[in-house]
Amino acid sequence: MMNLQASRFRSGTFWRIFSISRNRQVGSEESLVRPQMAQPTQQTAAAVVLTGPEKLAKVTSLMEKLTEDLVSISLLPHQRDSALEELKIYSRDPRDADPIFTKEGVETLTRHAFNSPSSTTSRNAMRILCNVLLLKQETRQVFVDLGYEAKACEKLISDNRDDEFLASRIIFLLTYGTTTKLVDLIDKHHLADAINKNLERHATYRSTTSSATDPMVDTALAQTLNLLFNISHYCPSRVSAFTPAIPHIVTVLCKGSFSTEKPLDPPVNSLVNALLNLETSSQEIQSSLYPQNHPDALSNHLVDLLARSTPVYKDEELDGSITPLISVISAIHEHAPTDVKGSIRSRLLPTEADRSQVLGRTDSLPSWLLKNSTNPIAPQLRETISNLLFDMSDKDASKFVENVGYGFASGFLFNRNFPIPQNASEAFSGTRDGTDRLVNPITGQFLDAEGHREGPEMTEEEKEREAERLFVLFERLRVNGVISAENPVRIAVEEGRFEELPDDYEEELD
Repeated sequence: MMNLQASRFRSGTFWRIFSISRNRQVGSEESLVRPQMAQPTQQTAAAVVLTGPEKLAKVTSLMEKLTEDLVSISLLPHQRDSALEELKIYSRDPRDADPIFTKEGVETLTRHAFNSPSSTTSRNAMRILCNVLLLKQETRQVFVDLGYEAKACEKLISDNRDDEFLASRIIFLLTYGTTTKLVDLIDKHHLADAINKNLERHATYRSTTSSATDPMVDTALAQTLNLLFNISHYCPSRVSAFTPAIPHIVTVLCKGSFSTEKPLDPPVNSLVNALLNLETSSQEIQSSLYPQNHPDALSNHLVDLLARSTPVYKDEELDGSITPLISVISAIHEHAPTDVKGSIRSRLLPTEADRSQVLGRTDSLPSWLLKNSTNPIAPQLRETISNLLFDMSDKDASKFVENVGYGFASGFLFNRNFPIPQNASEAFSGTRDGTDRLVNPITGQFLDAEGHREGPEMTEEEKEREAERLFVLFERLRVNGVISAENPVRIAVEEGRFEELPDDYEEELD
């Protein structure tokens, strides 16, 4: 059985990141399916105001009519659809709506959703089911026990954006807390084929029209991508079945124009997230990731997206929003041709302009990455950035120090038991940009750009206070889990390599 709460703790880094956004999709009122209607009917208008016993009586009456209609057709098509539309309103709040959420209620709605010859009736019933499965977790297993997952997969094949959204939503909810056998859905009921086909349709659409005029197009796209992410996460043994979707995702991502409030709002974040679990190393899709006529098109688009996103999100939002994007950039960089790797590095590693100051002090994108590689509020982000910077240094400790300075590289190297590179202790020349100017190995700044310290030199007392401050800061970082290394000063004291000098000590100069 797939249990939502347990999976968050055992499923790895990225699922912990995405559980933030998944909470909104799986558990919030914004996730309720609200059909767009120009004017409410009298029945739906009344449904909005009914509460308590009146609401319960009305819901009971409607469910009885819909159940009886399955035994012996007793409703005309417009009566059936009117009853379902009214029931949609009541299904948004489970209070005083018990008959909708019972086993019998779920079965009635499921039969209308997947056995009705009317597409209108089917979609109205599926909308109610989406709300029911969202609000009451136990109803998801009821749906599975009825054996209707196969019919949900069949509905997903339909070339209709409402059907795509509703069927994807239902299957998506079944990935939480049920005994659904995802392998069977893929192998026997062609779930992967249906998802791949829908993404192909979106890619074809975006190839001719950059922005969607019907909002349901982007809504359906986002839900299909969310489903893809969940299936590839919970069923890694079949992730290769979704490899054909990668070119379509890339097409939509690069050619689509989305009116979002923030750069990584849906469906953009869903497009990025969907790539995380997929096999971007597969040889069969390399030409889509790095097309011959424009091999850096995708990487440039992703870096542009990163540049637009960095000023927008607060520290507490970074792990859930920007970390997945940097992870995808890292995957694209790992398998890229040499020229594409060079293009990515030219935009993300410090430049000569960045070295006019201590690295991380300018307003550039490389400086943003360096600053957030030590961000204590976004632990997943800082880890992902450090790994990307190390990868862009050919996983060579010396090159890593040259690129980012030992100040930013030290914690990463120490935690991975890399010895201190020789170039970390002396100035070096010959940076990635080809300049011969000497560079401070610790700060990464050009030596000739370093300013002279203003004011008098620190006294011995001031130096001692500063050393104590750094010692305390190091201990706080270690205790809070920001770094895992032991305090070198503490180690020196414990090993007897720390000498306390008298107050009248004067250093002998050569």
